[in-house]
Amino acid sequence: MPHLHAALLTSLAADSLALGAHWEYDQKRIEDALGRVTTLLPPKLSNQFHPNRGEGDLSHYGDQVLVLLDSVTANGRFDLHAFRDAWLARMQNYDGYLDRATRETLRNFEEGMPPESSGAQSSDFSAAARIAPLFTVYLNDLAGLVAAARAQTLMTHNSELVADGAEFFARAVYAILHGATVREGLDSAAEAGYRQLPAEDWLAFTYMSADEDARMAIARFGQSCGMKGAFHGVVHLVTHYEAEPQTALIENVMAGGDSCARGLMTGLVLGARHGELACAPEWCNELNCLPRLKEYLNRLL
Repeated sequence: MPHLHAALLTSLAADSLALGAHWEYDQKRIEDALGRVTTLLPPKLSNQFHPNRGEGDLSHYGDQVLVLLDSVTANGRFDLHAFRDAWLARMQNYDGYLDRATRETLRNFEEGMPPESSGAQSSDFSAAARIAPLFTVYLNDLAGLVAAARAQTLMTHNSELVADGAEFFARAVYAILHGATVREGLDSAAEAGYRQLPAEDWLAFTYMSADEDARMAIARFGQSCGMKGAFHGVVHLVTHYEAEPQTALIENVMAGGDSCARGLMTGLVLGARHGELACAPEWCNELNCLPRLKEYLNRLL
């Protein structure tokens, strides 16, 4: 399996793996109720957010990754207006959780705003975390990748910081897919100039936690949806567990909070680094979206 396809699959598998404990912030409760989460589970601790989801399903973040994948594979490139149309077709009558950013973006579209200015006032990391599909059409076009990563983020999250985060991780994963180690990819991405993201400072701060237990580190960084805590959490996971990608995805779940968004990006980075070895076969093979995923990827062959 090419590393690109493995990266996309691992990103989605990490989202599904986190579904059972998504938005549970009490790490002890996760441990007591679920044990060490090593298999895909229904949303046992987050049923109030994901009542219509079961084992092998995706969160609302993962479902939006599939919307982006459908759009770019159908068009052979990222087209903001085509993504807007596909996103609206999925989210206007969505049977999953509608977070605040999604609800606000829907209202903005209803009021006639174009996709260039429709984004909610939100600094949540989730919009940056859904970039995996863009690599299917921009694997060898860094400028196109960066532009698309920022545009798809800003359509739903009107935050330069989150757009910077999308660009940062797009640059890092691009470098990794072209042969860099995780640390090399992150460091090279930090060299780009960003409008609001202090990438070099944030990386340096996270690297100081290199030997710290991931659960403790993420609790200290912040477990919630915001860009800063998620950035630190993802960087810690992918550097601390670079040689143990499956452990990284499990520890992401056990750390609690917005583990689905962190998982999407952690899985993308480590899937890009390790290929199919990053994803346990039982995770990948039990994703309910796997037939659709294969259909989308077959468009590119």
